[in-house]
Amino acid sequence: QVQLVVSGGDLVQPGGSLRLSCVASGRIDSITDMGWHRQAPGKQRELGAQITIAGFAVYDVSVQGRFTISRDSAKSTVFLQMNNLKPEDAAVYSCYANTDYYGRRTYWGQGTQVTVSS
Repeated sequence: QVQLVVSGGDLVQPGGSLRLSCVASGRIDSITDMGWHRQAPGKQRELGAQITIAGFAVYDVSVQGRFTISRDSAKSTVFLQMNNLKPEDAAVYSCYANTDYYGRRTYWGQGTQVTVSS
């Protein structure tokens, strides 16, 4: 199993920055990719960014150029650097990890609230 602990959500003004962290523990050697989904009130959950074990990153078009996903060298922590935040970025951000260990499975961390408001 994999456990994920998320931190970094906060209230920020438009144009500001935040960095979210997601620390994985357990069978981290089984992780194939990690990423962040977000869900705003009344909207469907959407992928924000994803990074593979090889370091290949994918972004939703709405965050491209403003958000950067990265991971530490131990590949157990994923960061989401969010710059030039907009009110429409406000959502609950959840970290996930896809694993492949005797079958594929997705693990989720707790959500963290990002509020963008002046």
